[in-house]
Amino acid sequence: MALQSINPFNNQLEAEFEEHSDAYVQSALERSETVFQAWSAESFSNRSKLFIRLAEYLKEQKEYLATLMTLEMGKTINEGIAEVEKCAWVCEYYAENGEKFLKDEPLSVDTGKAFISYEPLGCILAVMPWNFPLWQVFRFAAPSLMAGNTGMLKHASNVPQCAQAIETAFIEAGFPVGVFQNLLISSSKVEALINDDRIKAVTLTGSELAGSKVAEAAGRNIKTTVLELGGSDPFIVLSDADLDRTARIAAKARMINCGQSCIAAKRFIVVERVYEEFLSRFTAHIKTYVPGDPGLKTTNCGPMVSQKAAKELAGQVSESVKKGAKIHVGRQYVDSEGAFFQPTILTEVKKGMAAYDEELFGPVASVIRVKNVEEAIEVANDSRFGLGGSVWTQDKDLGLQVARRVKTGAMFVNQMVASDPRLPFGGIKKSGYGRELSHLGIREFVNQKTIVVA
Repeated sequence: MALQSINPFNNQLEAEFEEHSDAYVQSALERSETVFQAWSAESFSNRSKLFIRLAEYLKEQKEYLATLMTLEMGKTINEGIAEVEKCAWVCEYYAENGEKFLKDEPLSVDTGKAFISYEPLGCILAVMPWNFPLWQVFRFAAPSLMAGNTGMLKHASNVPQCAQAIETAFIEAGFPVGVFQNLLISSSKVEALINDDRIKAVTLTGSELAGSKVAEAAGRNIKTTVLELGGSDPFIVLSDADLDRTARIAAKARMINCGQSCIAAKRFIVVERVYEEFLSRFTAHIKTYVPGDPGLKTTNCGPMVSQKAAKELAGQVSESVKKGAKIHVGRQYVDSEGAFFQPTILTEVKKGMAAYDEELFGPVASVIRVKNVEEAIEVANDSRFGLGGSVWTQDKDLGLQVARRVKTGAMFVNQMVASDPRLPFGGIKKSGYGRELSHLGIREFVNQKTIVVA
């Protein structure tokens, strides 16, 4: 099966790649296992130098790499450049902190000496999505490889050029061949990889269905997994919020990456006292996002990843409208040359609608009116997802109280949800398990070995 790179701006074929053969996959596994012996024994200092070089390479190539993202999945060029710069940051972060995070941890015992030793596992398989085609990969690769593991990437089939460019980046930075490898294979080949003893653990960012399949296969093989799945993040606006700032950031939080982000704000839960005023200001800001050519630096909203994705989102909107939701602003997806979807706000959103119960992966905001703080928390928790969320109030103590009560992997007070190398990232409930980034992320794929010396 050929892997195709189709430009969502004009629906044109950009490139086509033949899938790697089974023989190639086997040779890649052999390379990974062979190089692991030397790589895992390499000093943190030498690994760190390579990651610093990698960060420099990414910065040098940021325009080119951003252009690949624009061509393959429609990311605006400005967001693409920022994504590459963030990848360089995570490389620098673990270059500077990896050794500290994995140093022996002393334990208190009655006699002798005891400590935890953090030791690499081997080859880690990463199954990654298209929406942040570089960042999702680097936030796995930087901590995992800095810990002494090797990495094998099965990227989304629609971003093969980005996938190849990532492997090239590691090679150009001087990493030994085999430390990081890209496999151009279909999703149907993933289970066989997980079954292979040379794969020691698996990380996936993607849908609930994909996550459950990977977890099932890994479970049969008793292998560690980290899953970062969907999200329907609540954006809670309390009655004393700074509405100018809150509405402006609310629009940004919904529209980042054309709304195609797991941690984008999706459910705007607004206390009725400020509902109308917030909605008015929020609407004004949403209207400033105008779909256009993602390759132009003046464009702030590109197409969705594909016409198929746009049609699926339109179906969720239509289903919600049939059940009573109102289109406050925006319009349905229009079948055209590209995969464009007009930024949309839905009001009168209730439980039982797709706009309430499901993840809307695109530029559609669900605005929900609530009576008070207690109802806001209740609605925020009334979701099968639990990735991130935010609360907006000038009373920071109240904000902290709300943050503690909302069931998610992360809550931000007066700040939009964002991933950051310094902060643990991951969810609960149907949003997955395990943590990426920070000191927790680098410890996910290591053997936390207890050593006792009498």
